[in-house]
Amino acid sequence: MRDRPAIDNVSRADDAAQTSRSFGDKWSKNPDIAVNHTLDPNSVFQKWILERNGWDKADGLKKSLESRQRVLDAGCGNGRVTGLLASIAPHARIIGVDQADLAPARDNTKAFRNVSFENANLRSSLSGLGMFDFIYCQEVLHHTGDAQASFENLVRILAPGGEIAIYVYRQKAPAREFMDDVVREKISALPYDEAMVVCRQITEFGRRMTEVEQEIDIDDLPAVGIERGRYTPQRILYNFFLKCYWNPDLSFEENAVINYDWYHPSHCSRHTMNEVEGWFGRACLEMIWKKQDLYGITVRGLKNKVG
Repeated sequence: MRDRPAIDNVSRADDAAQTSRSFGDKWSKNPDIAVNHTLDPNSVFQKWILERNGWDKADGLKKSLESRQRVLDAGCGNGRVTGLLASIAPHARIIGVDQADLAPARDNTKAFRNVSFENANLRSSLSGLGMFDFIYCQEVLHHTGDAQASFENLVRILAPGGEIAIYVYRQKAPAREFMDDVVREKISALPYDEAMVVCRQITEFGRRMTEVEQEIDIDDLPAVGIERGRYTPQRILYNFFLKCYWNPDLSFEENAVINYDWYHPSHCSRHTMNEVEGWFGRACLEMIWKKQDLYGITVRGLKNKVG
C-alpha cells in the first residue's frame, strides 16, 4: 500500500514531522536496541540482514565491499548497521545519515575509526554528501513519504559502477494491511509513552500466541492473501492478520519497541516487486539480486560504469 495521498503540503509536512519525531523518540529512549545482535555473527538479526541480500554470511558482504571506498548507510538510525559495515570493511569510509539525533549512532560506533555521520533528509537533494560506490538503504525508504523519489535521490549520488542495496516493506494480505492501518491510525498521534502502552498490549498478545507451538498446514487462499505453508498460530496471525512481533531472544520492552517501530510512524508505505523493479529499470540499474518474502522486498543493483 502506497502512502495515502496527502490533501495538501501542510498534511504532507505534518506526516513527515510526525515520522521524524516517532523515530527520534524511539532512538533517544532506546539508543542501543539491537546493536549487539546486529554485530553478532551468531545472531538471527545479522543472519536475516545478510541472507535477504543474498550474502553468504559475512564473507558475502565482505566481498561486495572489498573494492568500495565510500559507503553510505542511508537512514542509519542508532548506527547498528553502520557498525556492521564498518567492521566488515575497515578499509572504507562509512558515512551514516539520518534526520534523527545522531548521538546514539555516534555512541554505538565509537569503536570504529572509519565512521562519520551527517544529518540528511532523503527526500531532499543529497549532492552535498558527495558520491558513493556502495549505498545501503534498508527499512528506511518506506518511511520517507515518497519511497521512489527518495530512491532516485540516492541513485543520483551513486558513482558509476557503484552498488545500491535496498529493502522496503511488501504489500501484505488484505486483512493484515487493514488491521495495520487501523492500529496506526489509533496510535500515530499519541506521544511515545502512550503509544507504547498499546504496543506492549500487542506484544503480550504475540508472546502468548507463541506459547501455542503446534504447527498447522495451510493451503493457498488467494482470495484473502494467505500463502500455502506450515505455520504456528502466531505466524498465521502475524503474517496475514496483525503484526504482533515476538522474539524470545529479546526483552519484552525490545519486542514492544519493534512493534512501535511498525505502528507509530505516519509514513509507512508498502510495495510490490513489480513496482520496485520499475524503480531500478527507470534508473538504468542492473539488478544483481532480488528477494521477496512475506514481509519485504530486497533488491541490489549496479550503476552502469559509463553513466
